[in-house]
Amino acid sequence: MSEAITAIIPPPALTTRAFGLTDRGLVREANEDQFLIAELSKAMRVCQTSLPEPKLQRGEERAHLYLVADGMGGHQAGERASAIAVAAIEHFTLNTFRWFLEPDHSGAQKVLEQFQRAVKDADAQVAQEAAADPLLKGMGTTVTMAFFLATKVCLVHAGDSRAYLHRHGVLQQMTQDHTLVAELVRQGSVREEDVAAHPLRHIITNVVGGPDAGVRVEARAFDVQAGDRMVLCSDGLSEMMTHEQLAQVLATEAEPESAARKLLALALEAGGRDNITVVVVRFDPVTAPAS
Repeated sequence: MSEAITAIIPPPALTTRAFGLTDRGLVREANEDQFLIAELSKAMRVCQTSLPEPKLQRGEERAHLYLVADGMGGHQAGERASAIAVAAIEHFTLNTFRWFLEPDHSGAQKVLEQFQRAVKDADAQVAQEAAADPLLKGMGTTVTMAFFLATKVCLVHAGDSRAYLHRHGVLQQMTQDHTLVAELVRQGSVREEDVAAHPLRHIITNVVGGPDAGVRVEARAFDVQAGDRMVLCSDGLSEMMTHEQLAQVLATEAEPESAARKLLALALEAGGRDNITVVVVRFDPVTAPAS
């Protein structure tokens, strides 16, 4: 009987701290990356009451949204594409997204379905603006976005920006690169160790906007634990350092801000050949208030 009761007790909720940075790098003339760190909460605005209480009240439950977008296209088109995508997803989250869901499997699936729609809406808006202005033709952007509630992360992704999870000293890439060379690696035609020097490694096969109509949105959900770290970044960071270097920084820099600044510094020291954007998220246990 005790085992059955234990099985239905949900895991303790977690809280998060996050910090993001974006930098032009040392080669590019402009920064076409964007990032977003946002918190969602229930709010009630009291218009009139006979009680002595605040006019604006907020619920205890919090959800968090993290996003990295890496634009592409000349004449500032990449900067425009990434900005359109972030704005479209913000608008969707504020006006369409239904996030007051139980943090179980069915709730996660509903969240993923909604954010897949949000990315597709952003794709349509980028394509619409590109069609209206010849200077913006073919512009596009990657989107890697994570939604966190209670103990679960819902991740949606298109392009070659990345999401990583660091747990107990082990770093795991949680997204697939949507590039030609990555596809060849998955097919067994190219070895993983040859990717860094491959002449076609920068050809992206799936983005929001871009020269081809439609976007394929990768989606997955996973649980996180206290002490975990999550990193979202553009390829300007991931291409400038090894898997081991990234893991070492997350293992030694406990605070999201110090980790993000260290990662940016390492990418710049390695050459900073592209725009660099990184968001570091730390998951901690919720501490009970003092009695």
